[in-house]
Amino acid sequence: MKIITCNEKLKTCNIAGIILKPNSPEIKNDFFKIKTYFQEYGIDIILEKNSAKMIGEDGFSLKELCQESDFLISLGGDGTLLSVVRKTYMYKKAILGIHLGTLGFLTDIIFDDVLSFVENFKKDLYTIDNRMLIEALVGNKTCIAFNDIVISRKSISSMIKINAKIDNIPFNSYYGDGIILSTPAGSTAYNLSVGGPIVYPLTEAFILTPIASHSLRQRPLVLPANFEIEFTILDKQGAVLIIDGQDTYEIKQNSSVKIKISSHKVKLIHREERNFFKILNQKLGWGN
Repeated sequence: MKIITCNEKLKTCNIAGIILKPNSPEIKNDFFKIKTYFQEYGIDIILEKNSAKMIGEDGFSLKELCQESDFLISLGGDGTLLSVVRKTYMYKKAILGIHLGTLGFLTDIIFDDVLSFVENFKKDLYTIDNRMLIEALVGNKTCIAFNDIVISRKSISSMIKINAKIDNIPFNSYYGDGIILSTPAGSTAYNLSVGGPIVYPLTEAFILTPIASHSLRQRPLVLPANFEIEFTILDKQGAVLIIDGQDTYEIKQNSSVKIKISSHKVKLIHREERNFFKILNQKLGWGN
């Protein structure tokens, strides 16, 4: 099976900037072991300031970290990686996700495999994926998401009505608990849990999925990423905008959210043998 990827490699890999899972001082020992593994192969590790403070070490501001590093490491889980992407995308640094649990959809290097990965990494036996980001304009504020943008009802006791346009042409009205606009990378997150489709992560597309729609006629929709999608909130109570399940913003009645593909990409470093379909098999139990 031919897997879509690219042959891009890092120009240099002498310094890695690492960002740790927040509020997790218990990962200190894991961090030092990982630091030793990289140093054994001539790669210095520097720590982000807040991560360093959490484990009693010295660190760099996020800007300094990105400027000094050849690539970044996210140490935690998929949620940590999502946060790192949104905070650092403008620096165009490739990111390696190391998962301190079971295999993640985004972070496919588990702790026990770090040493063997670093050995292969120094031999250029790795891949770099270029993943799409989405950009939401809310009033004068621009938000970047890697996984998804969710528009949700504010009150649990009522539904929300949302009008939708594609390239400024009205195409649908949604009435229910809300709506998800997902990237292919995010198709295995909230989108999947509400019945949306899984889309291969290197595809450039939007996945538009209603949440608990009041009408059985409403179905998930996959759209080319060159469209601009606009949602207008009609509910008197307004709505809540949620970015990657982490950042939230309130939206007032009659306000609009305009969403398009970002001009920025995120570069993810993976094992050379990584296979998305094997990950689906493992995470979702396909074929069992």
